Amino acid sequence: MTPFTTLTGIAAPLLMDNIDTDAIIPSREMKSTGRTGLAEGLFAPWRYSEGRNPNPDFVLNQPAFTDARILAGGANFGCGSSREHAVWALAEYGIRAVIAPSFAPIFANNCLRNGLLPVALPLGQVQALAGQVVTIDLEAQCVRHGADILPFTVDAEARTMLLEGLDVIDLTLKDRAAIAVWTDADRAARPWVYLAKAAS
Repeated sequence: MTPFTTLTGIAAPLLMDNIDTDAIIPSREMKSTGRTGLAEGLFAPWRYSEGRNPNPDFVLNQPAFTDARILAGGANFGCGSSREHAVWALAEYGIRAVIAPSFAPIFANNCLRNGLLPVALPLGQVQALAGQVVTIDLEAQCVRHGADILPFTVDAEARTMLLEGLDVIDLTLKDRAAIAVWTDADRAARPWVYLAKAAS
């Protein structure tokens, strides 16, 4: 994954509460079980009108926001089913961060595990940032806009993963040396366990 350190861009306003994962990527748009080929279906019910023509009223179809990498959303963003495809679709489209008053817990966790940063800020701050150019600084854990510096918090482990561009396996392998020491000690203490594994 690409490390996330700072990101500057316009925050596309999508200030509706309870935007669920079926709105983010409807099941009919999930053509495979993989992570690719999903961007076209992102927000399909809103992004396209009849005949799959771009809906000019939808924010990501408007010239100022077509290349947006940040979304400003409403409360409980990413609610509904736990489909990870919703995060994959956002990421493939180019979205790297969502700023919202709150997130559905599973969606937020899926974001953090896939290189997309969920930034929780009070409603008034999100509304003030919507449609504006902002800088998200993960190292300092703040959003900057003009003279405003708005702090947010991210779990320390997730922050490390994002800053270093790691997935959960990469994060575990950072402790490879400690794992090897433990395994050697365990092999000495319980050699029969390793004989059984070798036989299989």
